[in-house]
Amino acid sequence: MAVSPAVGSFVAEDYVVFALMLLVSAAIGVYYAIVGTGQSSSRDFLMGGRSLSAVPVSLSLTASFMSAITVLATPAEVYRYGASFGLYSLSYVLMVVVSSEVFLPVFYRLGITSTYEYLEMRFNRATRLLGTVLFILQTVLYTGIVIYAPALALNQVTGMDLWGAVISTGVVCTFYCSMGGLKAVVWTDVFQLGIMVAGFLCVIVRAVVLQGGFSAIMADSDLGGRLNLWDFDLSPLKRHTFWTITFGGAFVWTSIYGINQAQVQRYISCKSIAHAKMSLYINLVGLWAILLCSVFAGLCLYSVYKHCDPLTAGWVSAPDQLMPYLVLDILRDYPGLPGLFVAAAYSGTLSTVSSSINALAAVTVEDLVKPYIQMSDKHLSWTSKGLSFFYGALCIGMAGLASLMGGLLEAVISIFGIIGGPLLGLFTLGILCPFANSKGALTGLVSGLVLSLWVGIGAQFYPPLPEQSRPLVLTTHGCNFTTVPDGFNWTSTPTQSSLLMTPSQESPGYRPLLADSWYSLSYLYFSPIGTLTAIAVGLVVSLITGDTKSRTESKLTLTKNDMTCYCLFKLFRERATRQAGNMHPTKSEESKCGTNNPAFYNIELDY
Repeated sequence: MAVSPAVGSFVAEDYVVFALMLLVSAAIGVYYAIVGTGQSSSRDFLMGGRSLSAVPVSLSLTASFMSAITVLATPAEVYRYGASFGLYSLSYVLMVVVSSEVFLPVFYRLGITSTYEYLEMRFNRATRLLGTVLFILQTVLYTGIVIYAPALALNQVTGMDLWGAVISTGVVCTFYCSMGGLKAVVWTDVFQLGIMVAGFLCVIVRAVVLQGGFSAIMADSDLGGRLNLWDFDLSPLKRHTFWTITFGGAFVWTSIYGINQAQVQRYISCKSIAHAKMSLYINLVGLWAILLCSVFAGLCLYSVYKHCDPLTAGWVSAPDQLMPYLVLDILRDYPGLPGLFVAAAYSGTLSTVSSSINALAAVTVEDLVKPYIQMSDKHLSWTSKGLSFFYGALCIGMAGLASLMGGLLEAVISIFGIIGGPLLGLFTLGILCPFANSKGALTGLVSGLVLSLWVGIGAQFYPPLPEQSRPLVLTTHGCNFTTVPDGFNWTSTPTQSSLLMTPSQESPGYRPLLADSWYSLSYLYFSPIGTLTAIAVGLVVSLITGDTKSRTESKLTLTKNDMTCYCLFKLFRERATRQAGNMHPTKSEESKCGTNNPAFYNIELDY
C-alpha cells in the first residue's frame, strides 16, 4: 500500500487552541453556577427560568445538532456525492415553518418542561412512558457515538490521544451541564457555534487562495459533476435527489426541531411565544450559514484532490478522515489553525452532548421522578444536577462501548433517525387530530416503529448497490505513489466507523427479493415511512375503537389562533375595519356639512 505524503502534524500551538476551547466552555458553566442568578429550583436549572431571549436561543438551536458529524462528514459527503446536499436549505425552511406553527404554540401554551408530558395529557401515561423510554435509549446511544466517532477519526489523522480526547470532552460537558444548567448550555453553544464557523472559514479561505480563487473551485466542481443540485429523478431508490432531500429531509429535521426534547426545551424557555418563534426563524439563518460552509468546504476538498483521491490511494481509511487530512495538508505552515479546526469539530461534539445531557435530565425528572416521588424544589434542583452528572458519565461509558461495536455504529446512527419518525407521527396525531385516542396512538407508534426498523435494519444487512447510490468518479492518476521516509501512515490502525451512511462494497452473493427495492430506499425516506405509518394506523384504529364525538381540550390541539398567518389576517382585518369606520361622519361632522339641496327630491336620491 502507498504511504501518505508527508503532511503537517499537531504542534504545541494546536494543543493550546484546543485546550482554550475546553477551558472557556467550562468557565461559562462556573459563571452561571456562581455569579449568575442561581439555580434555586429545577425550573431554573432545566428551563433557565423561562427568561431567555430569542438570539442566544436561536444560536443554541443551530449548534445543538450541528455536531462533529456536520464538520467532518458533510464535506466528505459533498466530495463523494456532490453538492445536492445543499438542498437541505429547502428542507430547513419547511421544518422551521411546521415547528413554529404547529408544535411550538401547543408546547409553549401548556408550559411543560418535558415534551412527553403532553402525551399523558393528550392520551395516557403508558404512551408517555413509552415515548420517554424511546427518547432516553436513542439519545444515550447517539450521544456516545457523537463523543467516540469524531475522536476516532481525529486520532487517526492528528495523532491526538483517543481516550484523552473522549474523556476530556465528556468531563467538560458533564461539568458545565451539572454546574450551570440550561443557561450554561445555551451560552456555551453560542461560543461553540462561533468556533465551528471560524474552523470552517480558516480551511475555506486557505483553499481558495491555494486554488486560485472562488471561481476556480466552482469550475473544478462543475467539471467533476459536483454541482448536481437539480436532480429531479423520482426514483425513491436514489440516495440524494431534490425530492429525497427536500421532503425526506424535512421529516427528519422536523422530528428533531418539532418534538425532540433537546430542541423544544430551548425555545419554550424563551420569555414569550414571540421570542420563541423568532428564535426558530433566526436559527434558520444559522442553519443556512453552517450548511453553506460545510458544502463549500466539500467543494474545496474536491478541488484540491480532484486528481488524487486520498481515500482511493489508501492514505486515509474512512471518508470522515478526509477533512482532517486536508487541514493538516494545507495549513501545515500555520501553527494553531489545525488546532482551531479540531476545536471546531469538538465544539460540535460538545454542543450536541451538552444538549443531550440537559434534555435527558429534564425528561427523567419530569417523567420518571416527579410523578412518583414527592420532592421540594430544592431537592428537585439537586436531583437534576445529579442526573446531569449521571448521564454525562453514562454517555462517556457508551463511547467506550461504541469502540467495541465496530460496523454496528452505522446501524445505531440510522436507528437513531428511524425512531424519530414514529414519534413525530405520534405527536402529529395528537395535535392535529382531535378524535385520535390512546389506543390509536399506541398502535400507530408501534406500527411505525416496526416498519421503519424493518427497512432500516434491512438496509444495513443489504446495502444498496453502487448503481443505486451512484457515487461520483474519483481518480488517483495525479498521485505520487513514491514512499516518503518517516511519513505518518494514516491507515496503520483501521477505523471502525464512518460518520456517513455509505453503502458498502459487498461481494456479489445472494440478495433477497426485497434487497433491491424495499431495503434500497434512500435513507432519508426511513423517517417519513415511520411518521406516515404512525398517523395512518393511529387514525384507522381511533375511528374503529373510539367515540368520534368526544371532544379533546382545545389547549391540547392546534387552533387557528395559534397560527401566525391567522393572527396577521385578523390584525389586518381589524385595522381595515377601523379605517372604514373613520370614513363615516359623526353627528357633529354632519352638522357642519350644511343642508340638503332643495333641487333634489329624496326619491330621486334613492333612485
